[in-house]
Amino acid sequence: MLRKLSLVFALCILGSLSAQAQDDKVEVFGGYSFLHFNTSPSANLNGWEASGQYKFTDWLGGVADIDGHYGSIGGVGTSTYTYLFGPQVSWPARVSPFGHLLLGGAHNSTAGFGSSSFSLALGGGIDTQVTDRFSWRIIQGDYLLTQFRGGSQNNFRLSTGIVIRF
Repeated sequence: MLRKLSLVFALCILGSLSAQAQDDKVEVFGGYSFLHFNTSPSANLNGWEASGQYKFTDWLGGVADIDGHYGSIGGVGTSTYTYLFGPQVSWPARVSPFGHLLLGGAHNSTAGFGSSSFSLALGGGIDTQVTDRFSWRIIQGDYLLTQFRGGSQNNFRLSTGIVIRF
């Protein structure tokens, strides 16, 4: 009797996992990111970007996005991080364009001095399906606004990487 109950329980768990897998409600992205940081003087920074999306419908989701970029401004080491949240609209297809508006904060550290600010990203990109679970984010481009040291910086972020669906 215990074996039969264990088997039924295991089948129920597997069934729920496969049903959940077909829904693909969660997407996780990770990859390389380039940031043109428009300070005085401006700098080109390299780094990473990671995001997670929960899809409320096939075409609308909520995104949490973080990134880190590193390099130097005028020969002085710098790092910039953003943490952004907001809606993302996508076209569900094998080649899937998307757009988003993300709001949050940013932190910059240059020569050991740190500063935090409001941040906004407006942009989008294109994902192409490789397998049932994996896609390649061919390109993501964002206008990235930061407001460090009393002024606004109109930055540009470009990213590429892998998307995993659950």
